[in-house]
Amino acid sequence: MGRKSTRKNYYRNSAARRRNRIIMRVIFSIKTATVGTILLLASFLFIFTYDFITQCDYFKAESLTVTGANRLTDEQVLLQSQITEGVNILSVNLSRVRKRLLAHSWIEEAEVSRELPTGISIRIKEQQPLAVLDLGRKFIINTHGEIFKEMDASDHCRLPVIGGLEFSDINVRGESRSVPFNAVMTILALGKKPESVLPCRLIKRIRVDREMGLTIYAFDRIKAIKIGYDDYPNKYEMLKNVLFYLKKNGNFSHLESIDLNNLNRIVVNPARIGSEAGGHKEV
Repeated sequence: MGRKSTRKNYYRNSAARRRNRIIMRVIFSIKTATVGTILLLASFLFIFTYDFITQCDYFKAESLTVTGANRLTDEQVLLQSQITEGVNILSVNLSRVRKRLLAHSWIEEAEVSRELPTGISIRIKEQQPLAVLDLGRKFIINTHGEIFKEMDASDHCRLPVIGGLEFSDINVRGESRSVPFNAVMTILALGKKPESVLPCRLIKRIRVDREMGLTIYAFDRIKAIKIGYDDYPNKYEMLKNVLFYLKKNGNFSHLESIDLNNLNRIVVNPARIGSEAGGHKEV
């Protein structure tokens, strides 16, 4: 009698467990379907809301402002940004617009922001050209010494032209400059200072000799100023004194060169007129 009762309870318990598992599976399926439906409805709601907001006229761009443009015009900046008046400002991808602006060779930095409800503001910082590198092809460098574009006919820049450098001399941010290129950048930095004896606006060419240093071509009446390497502030001060002396005495209307390589022995060579023979004067 005891064995039959145990067998009957076993089958009854097994049937109950199977029934419970089926019920749990049904409940889980209902919950999963409910969550999926809610997520699907939420997705449709978000998409509908996004489309409504990004297409409604309330956020239509009426004011497109550009600041920081000097060489470029506002129209050129807006053309580069590909933003047009009337576009919904919430539909504009600001990050993508910024990348488009930075792709322009004359734009160094750019920021784009929305001015709710109907404005977009673009702020740029243009490249500051410093000189032209003649490497067989001409490239423009900025005040950091970095090439930012190849020079073309549209670039109306009166900049010093640097000759004698090589591609291996070109400045790479974070790395030390070569000796010749560092010398050129030092000269150009001195030329940016107020009341410099050789302001950048007057320098026409700088020729680099890797052994002898720099020769500067600036003044109409002085063909060449040989300045070599190093100690440029003192050499500039000495050049100022030499020019003052020559102007005061009026001895030379035109000069072949002024050699400042050795500050203890300044050599001034008069221009050779009508003869290869000519003298020089030490100052």
